Amino acid sequence: MKKLIIALSALMSLSVAGQSIAEVVTLRLHNHLPPKALAQVDVITPWIEKVERESGGKIKIQVYPSMQLGGSPAQLMDQVKDGVVDMTWVNIGYTPGRYPASEVFELPFMIKSAEGASKALWEYFETNKLADSEYRPWKIIGLNVHDAGQIHMVNSPITSVDDFKGKKLRAPSRVTTKMIESLGATAIGMPITQVGESLSKGVVEGAILPWEIVPAIRAHEMVGYHTEIDAENKALYTAVFVFAMNKQKYQSLPQELKKVIDENSGFAYASLAGKAWDRSVPKARQLALDRGNKFNKIEGPELDKWKAAAEKVSNDWVEEVNKKGINGKELIESANQLLIKYDN
Repeated sequence: MKKLIIALSALMSLSVAGQSIAEVVTLRLHNHLPPKALAQVDVITPWIEKVERESGGKIKIQVYPSMQLGGSPAQLMDQVKDGVVDMTWVNIGYTPGRYPASEVFELPFMIKSAEGASKALWEYFETNKLADSEYRPWKIIGLNVHDAGQIHMVNSPITSVDDFKGKKLRAPSRVTTKMIESLGATAIGMPITQVGESLSKGVVEGAILPWEIVPAIRAHEMVGYHTEIDAENKALYTAVFVFAMNKQKYQSLPQELKKVIDENSGFAYASLAGKAWDRSVPKARQLALDRGNKFNKIEGPELDKWKAAAEKVSNDWVEEVNKKGINGKELIESANQLLIKYDN
């Protein structure tokens, strides 16, 4: 009898353990980032750790960086939509024109800080109901922008608009492509994964990048010159990133686990991501300074020339999205109002 009780107890323990294991939801997150990128280390990883902890271990998230599961960065959102993977984090610029309303924040001279602009972007997303339009197929965990984009050149500095003529520069999105061309250079679009090799092989003579990513791809070791917009002014450009989840997978979660995801989405995510980008700038700049790289600041009348040249980009964008039935002028006004609220 005693042996039977022990055996039954063991079976019950195994059954309970099996139920516990069955309750764990494992999600696969696929992205294009190198493992040491700031977004990977200081945004995605802490976010995952917090979600796993607050779920009581019922959510486990496996990360596959550097496109380890195949495909290209441009395919990541479709991989999530189609259920090939459960989550992704990606630059919207890798799918040009797919998220036109979100591109407002990528227009020249819009933002100052990553945190303030990311919060403005999230309220913009909610105010303009983007979840029901361009992001309808996904559960959007968050949106954010990076720190002010700067110009990094291999052999020759950019000190004026005239210096752009004849230069080939990497561009991360269609909006920044048009901006670079408005300044007189030739833009070559490519994802961040190709920038290091392109700089080292002379495919491009420079790149527009935020400081955040410079250490991860060792760009400061490949270039000698950095051109920055005066910090008191709005940034030359930024890029918009989306953190997305398969909608059906999210809807299949128990309510308690949905709550954990939701409480770490939206403004909470925007704050986490924005702060990480803003913190990264001094350290990344210092690496370039320590190597003896040269810095140039664009300000005053020269900056006015840059703004005048880039104004056409915004005007053309308004005309372009208007043809798609989107009121571009209203969206710019909406974004600017929220940037005044969060990013002054």
